[in-house]
Amino acid sequence: MFTYYLQLGLRSLKRNPILTALMVAGIALGIAASMTTLTVMHLMGSDPIPWKSDKLHYVQLDNWSPDEAANDDGSPPDQVTYRDALALMEAAKADKQAAMFKVSLPVQPENPEVKPFQSLLRATYSDFFGMFEPPFKYGGPWDRRQDAEHARVVVLGRDANEKLFGGQDSVGKSVRMNGVDYTVTGVLDDWKLRSKYYDLTTGAFSDPEEMFLPFTTAVDLKQRATGNNSCWKAPGAGWEAYLDSDCVWVQMWVQLDSPARLAEYKAFLDSYVNEQKKLGRFPRPLNNRLPDVKEWMRDQRVVSGDVQVQTGLGFAFLVVCLVNTIGLLLAKFTRKAGEVGLRRALGASRREVFKQFLIESGVIGVSGGVLGLLLTALGLVAVRALYAQYKSVASLDWMMVATTIVLAIVSAVLAGLYPTWRACRVQPAAQLKL
Repeated sequence: MFTYYLQLGLRSLKRNPILTALMVAGIALGIAASMTTLTVMHLMGSDPIPWKSDKLHYVQLDNWSPDEAANDDGSPPDQVTYRDALALMEAAKADKQAAMFKVSLPVQPENPEVKPFQSLLRATYSDFFGMFEPPFKYGGPWDRRQDAEHARVVVLGRDANEKLFGGQDSVGKSVRMNGVDYTVTGVLDDWKLRSKYYDLTTGAFSDPEEMFLPFTTAVDLKQRATGNNSCWKAPGAGWEAYLDSDCVWVQMWVQLDSPARLAEYKAFLDSYVNEQKKLGRFPRPLNNRLPDVKEWMRDQRVVSGDVQVQTGLGFAFLVVCLVNTIGLLLAKFTRKAGEVGLRRALGASRREVFKQFLIESGVIGVSGGVLGLLLTALGLVAVRALYAQYKSVASLDWMMVATTIVLAIVSAVLAGLYPTWRACRVQPAAQLKL
């Protein structure tokens, strides 16, 4: 019977092409508006490294002013001081650990055809690559020995390698930055990140840095961070005073491979801060935190309130489209009262009539879903064109495609329930008299 009712539904839709087009377009527009915003919100907040996000923890220490909290909600600063980062790295209590900050350096290419350019780099430790798992095309990261030796080494991103060496294997070659030569140890392949979760402080949806160099080397060469620098009291004059100050400008991540290791590291942090309190530092109450990746993304509001409001408005528009579709279906099914009365008089039950018109509504939903999927893709293209920072989260994945189709069918069925119910209430005797 399903095939028969499907054929009846298609014939009925063909008899009223304008009305059918209006209903399909209404569903499609509502689906496109809601799914475009939902897709962006879904990808913004999705787990960027699901196989180990619960093992990567961001370190927060509350070294802020005794007079006021660093943030309105009482949470600690979102970065740590160089002094504390160095102490935690030297203690090496985590399974892996990486302090890091962003720097900007001028690059002087050896190739005279390539003009000098300013490049963004990440100063970090070798464990960074094992923790966040960027893919390598050539070579690999530097090692812990080179961290300790403040080695002049660098890992190139794919785009930087393309610009400097034409995309060839550049391992062992030299890159000059700010008058200093660095030896290439590895080249990354295309690293597709929906959000730059390892550095939410300087931009959740900015691209990964073009190059990576040892943290110790950057500090040795007195390279200041180009990210956020926050101080609750003025540091002294000079580089050494800045390093010894309570200014926060370093991000600190640790990998803890079990709940037991997490508890141990939390106890270590509490012990460390209590020891620093004896030295006159950390005047605020103990407030250490170790959020994992997903918790840190929520804390930093990666999915902004504006995006949530836009998603709500998108679904509100879908509801408006469904109300309009209900009105159109009601008008369409009311016109078919004579046909319904005849079928009922010939022995068709209300249940069979209900199934017939519900399948017809489902056909409208599938058609609206397919068109809505195309409009959603166009909407995401518009988002990428208007908001460059969202280009990594403005694309459909298989889950969103399936959700779009399901939402379209459910929407059409919901819109068709009342008109279908009304059609089933038709009294055969009244229609046959006419």
